This record gives sequence, structure tokens and C-alpha cells, in this order.
Amino acid sequence: MSVTVRIPQPLRRFTENRDVIELSAGTVGEALEQLERQYPGITERLRESDGQLRRFVNIYVDGEDIRFLNGLATELRDGMEVSIIPAIAGGSAL
Repeated sequence: MSVTVRIPQPLRRFTENRDVIELSAGTVGEALEQLERQYPGITERLRESDGQLRRFVNIYVDGEDIRFLNGLATELRDGMEVSIIPAIAGGSAL
């Protein structure tokens, strides 16, 4: 099944500057594995050594945070959109 994966600007250096990748995957975890096969090094930025998502990485499937679904086991269906959103912190002191 074909899903669309949206790649944020900080990770596009791993995807040859592509902002959208089409993959065939049944779960979010499978989609990340496919991304790694196609673009080696990208999932090192997304996952811890134990395979879990890094704290500062959020992944949404059709606008829903996978942390409130089934995590990396969240099922994907044809036409779904997966968005990778790195958390951004900072700002200026007043």
C-alpha cells in the first residue's frame, strides 16, 4: 500500500532534498525501515538505539499523533500521510 511520508527541512539532507517520499508500508515502523533502506542514516536521527522514537521526534498519521495511537505499530492504509515533525524549543529571554 502506498503512503506519503513528509520529510521536515532538517532531515532533507538525507533524502536528496526530497520533502515527500512515497513508500509501501503496513505500519509506521515499516515505513521508517523503508526510509532507512532508501536513505541510510535517516532513522538514526529519529530512533534511539533500542528502536524507540527519540523524545524530540513526533510522527503523525493523517494528523493524529502516533503516541496516542499504536506507536510504531500504527497501521497504515493506502493513501495515508505520515508527517515527521521534530520538536522545536528555544526562543529569546525577555
